[in-house]
Parts: sequence; C-alpha cells; structure tokens
Amino acid sequence: MTPDPGFFETLLLALRWPLTAAWVGVIVVLSLFGLHRYWLVYLFHRHRRDYARPARRFAPDVLPRVTVQLPMFNEGAVAIRVIDAACAIDYPADRLQIQVLDDSNDGTEQLTTQRVAYWRARGVDIEHRHRTDRTGYKAGALAQATPHATGELIAIFDADFVPPADFLRRTVHHFTDESLGMVQTRWEHLNRDDSLLTRGQAVFLDGHFVIEHTARNRSGAWMHFNGTAGLWRKQCIADAGGWHHDTLTEDMDLSYRAQLAGWDFRFLPHVACPAELPPEVNAFKSQQHRWTKGSVQVALKLLPTLLRAKLPGRVKLEAAAHMLCPLVYLAVPVFTLLCYPAVYVNFHVTEPGSWTGLVLGALLLTLGTFSAAAFYVTSQRALRRSGWLALVQVPMLMSIGIGIALNNGLAVLEALLGKQSEFVRTPKYASDSTGTKSKRTQGRVSVIPIPSLKLSVTVAELVMGAVMVEAARLSLSQSSTMVSLPFLILFATGYLYVGGTSLLTHAQAWLDSRPRKRTQPAQAWP
Repeated sequence: MTPDPGFFETLLLALRWPLTAAWVGVIVVLSLFGLHRYWLVYLFHRHRRDYARPARRFAPDVLPRVTVQLPMFNEGAVAIRVIDAACAIDYPADRLQIQVLDDSNDGTEQLTTQRVAYWRARGVDIEHRHRTDRTGYKAGALAQATPHATGELIAIFDADFVPPADFLRRTVHHFTDESLGMVQTRWEHLNRDDSLLTRGQAVFLDGHFVIEHTARNRSGAWMHFNGTAGLWRKQCIADAGGWHHDTLTEDMDLSYRAQLAGWDFRFLPHVACPAELPPEVNAFKSQQHRWTKGSVQVALKLLPTLLRAKLPGRVKLEAAAHMLCPLVYLAVPVFTLLCYPAVYVNFHVTEPGSWTGLVLGALLLTLGTFSAAAFYVTSQRALRRSGWLALVQVPMLMSIGIGIALNNGLAVLEALLGKQSEFVRTPKYASDSTGTKSKRTQGRVSVIPIPSLKLSVTVAELVMGAVMVEAARLSLSQSSTMVSLPFLILFATGYLYVGGTSLLTHAQAWLDSRPRKRTQPAQAWP
C-alpha cells in the first residue's frame, strides 16, 4: 500500500521546531569556525612583518652535525629522487649523515639499497635501514632510527619531497637559540597546476602554512610540525618522550608534547620545500582521513593535559581551536541532511520578512562564507599570487571542502569512538621535479588502489549530492527559499564532484587490477 504523501508533510511539520533548532545549532558551529578564520587572518596581518631571524650565525668550523631522515614505504616512484636531493644538500660532508628509513616490501628496498651504495661510494655518509616489521609505521621507523642518528639536529623529509640544496644553510642558524626545538618550513607544490583538484589542494595548504602557521607562531600561540620539511633538535625529541605511534598524526602529537616540555618552535615561510600533491581524489581523501582522525586522536590524548598546564589563556584557547577544528566536518553532513526538510517546510527562525531575519542571515553569511574568501585570498596575495584568481576559486575550494566532509566526518567519529586503524600512506605518482606536469597528465597511468577507502562512502557522497540537487529544485518552486539556491548548488556540486571523480577512480583501479589477456603470437602458415 502506497503511503499518503500528506503523511510525510505532516511529519515534517510536526518536527519543524526541533529541526529548526538543529539547523540553527549547526549554523552556529559553522559560523564559529568562520569567526576563528577571521581571527587568524587578523593575527596574520598584525604579525606578518615580524620576521624570524637567527639571533646569530654559527661559525663555519662549528656548524652542528645534522642527520637527514627519509622515511618511506613502497615509494618506488619517488624514492630515488628524494635520496638524490638529500645527498645534494649543500652542507659540509663531515657534518652530514643521511638515513634512508625504508619499510618497503614491494621491491623498492632493492632500488634504495643500490642508490645508497651509489652515494656511499662517492663519499656520502648514508645508511640504509630496512625494517621487515612495520610496528608503529612511520613513527616506529623514526623512533628506531633516531638513537642511531649522529646529528644533534635532525631534518625529516617524506619521500614525495624534494629538499632544496640550500635547505640547511637557511635553517640551521636559527638553532643558535638554545631554546629552539624545531623549525618548520613552508610546503611548495610540484604539480600545483595539473588539475582542478591539485589547484584546490595547493590553495588549501597555502592557507594553512601562510596564514595559520604565521598567525600562531608570531602571536605566541603554539604550532605543530607537519611531518616533513622540518628540522628538529634531537634533545627536544628526547625531552618530549620520543616518537609515539598511538595516533595517526605522530607529528602533531610530538609537537604538543615538545612545547609542553618547554621548547620553542619557529616557522619560516620564506623557506619553501617542494612536494607532490595527491593527483587523484581517492589519494586526497585517504590523506585527509588520516590527518583528520589523527588530529582528533591527539586532542583526546593531550588536550586535557594542555588545559591543566600553567599556560597563557590564549595558548590554551588557540590549541583547543586547532585540535578540535576537524569537528566542523561533522557539522557539514548534518547541515546537508537538514537542507531538504528546511526547504520543504520553509524553516523560519524569525518572522518572514523581518529585519531580524535579514540581519541574522547576513551575519551568518559573513561568518560562514566570506571568511573563507578572506582566508584564502590573503594567503595567495601574501605569496604574490593573484588575489582576484583566488577570489574566483573560492566557490571551487568550498565545494571541495564540502565534498570531502562526509569522508572526514567519518574519520572524526572513528577517533571519538576509539576505532583503531593502520597508517595508510598517501600514494605517490612522481610529479616532474620541474613543477610543470605530473606523469598523470602525460597519459593514462595505473591508479594505485587504497583498500581502506570504502566504495560505500563514495556512494553516500553521490546520494547526498542528489539530495541537494532535489533541494535546489524544490527551492525554485518557493520564492521564500530561492535565496538558499546558491548554497544548495554549492553543496550539490561538491558532493557530486568528489563522489563522481572518486567513483571513476575506483572503477579505474578495478580495471587496472583485472588480469589482462596475453596477445597470442600469430600462427604461421603450414
């Protein structure tokens, strides 16, 4: 028997006020997140000219010994490149050690062994440390190797990075400050212009490094090491308790423990280290899932201790905002699910047409939307890129952020529920080191599958996109809800773009995994 259509309308009308309360609650959460972005932009402008300079410089004959660590796992596409770049760093050979921390089990270890032997024969102090037991994943490899590091300073580069030759010359002198425990440099992007996805990621990361790191570090708040392209004091790592592997973001975990132990950090935005961005959406989603889940895990582990510590209130508040910002990814899918009933029953928080409603709507628009424009446009202008182009890209950036919200929201839930998962590395596709085009743009390449990334999440993204399309269609039939149409289109575009491209990547990975028929040689005539 077909249910009466009026039943659903009656049910929604009965739930109108509870749904309205939930709707307003989610908007408040999103607006607070936007307000925090404005605060970071303000701090950036206030401190952007507070340049970090070394207190003094080491004399050439007393330069500290440095160990460069290169953690990797099945990184055959980029392993040789990062080893060669590390060996080309301009630093006295008698004060430089390189450790290749290779957990590979796909044959990459043979390539790295040969390359290490090549450089060792040329006088480079380099060793190949291969583990067959991946306990602790990256953190485990770093923890095992650090006691064997001969340097008082330790530089870390992931396999997809290409450290510039002058990296140490431009960072090491900051450690004349005995209280300094870590220096983080800015990430640059080899394949920024390869696709819509890589351009979006580049702007996201530019905002994080240029605005967030500068604002926090220069204003006296705490920042974190980003896992690569940084230089640590070995004693700082020891004082913080060493590398732990009970979270998926061992870099953030160690960073907060080090600062709790009294060490200072420094961010150098003028020192850039190029790296590869994930060129396909599933690799990007896997990376975002790990970062999001790990951040919440670190918050659960360290935030209570940090809030009890004798620290300035601004440090505690900013650290809490930093660790808990992934919670916004829970709000976005909830907001999405509320959009259709909101349009269907025409939610009104105030009387229709009232000035109160107009002011409230403008305020929420300013906090929830315009903050993203201010944040990313400011970061691009600071890097001497086009502010107008960044402004045009804001809808695209917001769409991508919305599209991955379900994936990241599930990561938040997993962390809150204590669900453990393995450290899934981000697949590398070996971008051209000239920064022009990656191999992906040179023709079809085999997609590197990510077993942990579930197809069900992709299907859910597409369903949510379809729901938002229907909500947009419905809003056109009601003049009072047409004002929400641009936002509904933005949400629909985000979910359908991320879900659609993710589905295509799943399909390509499946096709690549199928055994291919061998071409039989032609039979000769008898």
